[in-house]
Amino acid sequence: MRPLFILNSRLELCASLVRKGVRIADIGTDHAYLPVWLVRAGIASFALACDIKAEPLKAGEQNIRKYHAENLVETRLCDGLRSVKSDEVDDIIIAGMGGETIVHILSDSPWIKDKNKSLILQPMSKHELVISYLYENGFELKEHKCTFADGKIYTAFSAFYTGNAKPCSELFSYTGLLTKGNENGLKFLASVINHLEKKSHSDPHFGEIAKEIKERFSL
Repeated sequence: MRPLFILNSRLELCASLVRKGVRIADIGTDHAYLPVWLVRAGIASFALACDIKAEPLKAGEQNIRKYHAENLVETRLCDGLRSVKSDEVDDIIIAGMGGETIVHILSDSPWIKDKNKSLILQPMSKHELVISYLYENGFELKEHKCTFADGKIYTAFSAFYTGNAKPCSELFSYTGLLTKGNENGLKFLASVINHLEKKSHSDPHFGEIAKEIKERFSL
C-alpha cells in the first residue's frame, strides 16, 4: 500500500468536518484527493467523487488506482448532486466553488433536507449567501472553521437540517459561528471587513456592516 499523502490545509479543513464512518459525496472533486484521503484514513466508509467535467475525473480515477482505493471510491460525472441519490451518501462536501454556485446546487437537490445528513461547505466567495440560504431553508451551522493555505485564508462550515426555517441577521451571515477566541477566524473576518470597506465606496451600507463586525469582534 502506498503511504497516505498529506492534504493541503484547505482540504484538510473540510476533512476535519466529516463525521467518522460515513459515506461521502465530494462535489467538484477535481483530482479526487479529498475522497481518496478520507477513505484511506478510515474516516469515510465510501466516497463518491463527483465532477461536472470529464478530465478532472480521469485524473481522479488515476489517483484512486494509485492509492488503491478502487473498492471504496467511485467517480461520477454529474452536475452538482443531480446524479447522487439520497440513500447513497451521508455527508455531502461542496468545496472550492463560489457561494452562488453552492446555493444553486443545494436548492436543486431537495433531498438534502434530511436530519441524518451533514453538509460540509467551503465557499470561495460570498459565504454570506450560503449561510443565509441555509437558515432560510431550515438548516443550522454546526461547526465553523478557518485556515490558511497558499497564503490565503479560507472558511468552511458544516450544517444540518432542523426543519426550522428562519431568517438570519445580515451580521450573522458574514460572521457565522466564529468567535473572538478563534485566531484564524479573526483573520478571516479581517479579510471580510476589508472586502466590505471596498464595496462601501459604491454603497455605504457595506461600510456599516464592516463597522458592526469590527465592534463585535474588537477588530
